[in-house]
Amino acid sequence: MNDMLRFLYETKPGRIILRPLINRPVSVLSGMIMDSRISKLLIPAFVKHNNINCNDYILDDIRCFNDFFCRKIKYGKRNISDVGSDFISPCDAFLSIHTINDGKVISAKQSTFTIASLLRDRKLAKSFEGGYALVYRLCVDHYHRYIYFDSGRKHKDRKIRGFFHTVRPVALEHFPVFVENTREYSIIDTDNFGRCVQMEVGALLVGRIVNDNSNSCKVVRGSEKGHFEYGGSTIIVLVKKDKVKFIDSLNDNIDTNIEIPVKMGDKLGDAI
Repeated sequence: MNDMLRFLYETKPGRIILRPLINRPVSVLSGMIMDSRISKLLIPAFVKHNNINCNDYILDDIRCFNDFFCRKIKYGKRNISDVGSDFISPCDAFLSIHTINDGKVISAKQSTFTIASLLRDRKLAKSFEGGYALVYRLCVDHYHRYIYFDSGRKHKDRKIRGFFHTVRPVALEHFPVFVENTREYSIIDTDNFGRCVQMEVGALLVGRIVNDNSNSCKVVRGSEKGHFEYGGSTIIVLVKKDKVKFIDSLNDNIDTNIEIPVKMGDKLGDAI
């Protein structure tokens, strides 16, 4: 897979092939294939290749590959901290944390993006100056459902249409992926961390975002926010300055571009 992605992103013939792959029609077609009953034939090889322990999941009603990909985990397989002031991970992922300086984030391989371009809202972006962007990168073998990291009042979701680049580092080296890809985000006035943003970013070959409620509503920490269908994906959480103190293992790696594996519900820090 890595060799194929490097061909697509780093060679001229590859980029010619890449262009249609990252557009919506191919994503829609891929989604139709993954929703078909015949796609169940792909599941055994996917399980074996990614070393997935099927005993951890609820698999009673799997009709297609996408049903398996966004399968639900059994109760008790993820430990969600019950301390309200704990800052928790909304998903299983590889996490990197970046400070927001002059409205910019320097991500993996020095790929730079601005918060204003990410949100398409300059006023909102400015409010996160000096804060943090937490980038949770999900691979295909990760659990692809995600939760709210704190309780509070959610505003109506904002949806931004775009492309479907892979979110692997090879793409980040060549494109500002997070500000080009299709994405949705929620502004949440949280109980413990002030106004935050929780964003879902789609990725190559579907990465379809399925949020349970896009309207304004009260949300509860640890409750399910939604899920991704097939494709690697990303969740980005924005937190304002002086709102969270990260645990030592994370604090030591801020702005290092080191990705730390985390599980849904893991404690990442404390409210200040």
